[in-house]
Amino acid sequence: MSKIERNKLAMKKFMTCINTNDKILAEELIDASAEFTTPVSDKPLYGGAGYLSVVDLMRKSFSDIRWEIVDMAVEEDKVAVSWICSGTHDGNFMGLAPTGKKVSFSVMNFYYFNDAGKIINDVAAQGLFGLMTALGLIK
Repeated sequence: MSKIERNKLAMKKFMTCINTNDKILAEELIDASAEFTTPVSDKPLYGGAGYLSVVDLMRKSFSDIRWEIVDMAVEEDKVAVSWICSGTHDGNFMGLAPTGKKVSFSVMNFYYFNDAGKIINDVAAQGLFGLMTALGLIK
């Protein structure tokens, strides 16, 4: 199997992983030394458990959240994924009390892979975070 085919399959498994909170799958797909930064944590998070902790934060605010791959572009060491996320705002989200509103939004992420086929970095297209930071909604 080529690296491109391997990475495409990995991203499909990754979608299952984040939608089911599968810790075993997270460890299979994400390198233990992978460092992730997020606006909701002032410290880096590491490996599959760290990545799923970010997913858990979203799940606390949107208990039925789902990520679906809309499109992806795959290279040997990176994958660009366009996601649609949807869920119900039924928990506190960054200080905003639950509204009960159903939401659906698009996000774009770039995933980088090592030679072993594990995710070593996830870079989110952070335009919205830049706006939220400039407005003082997040640090």
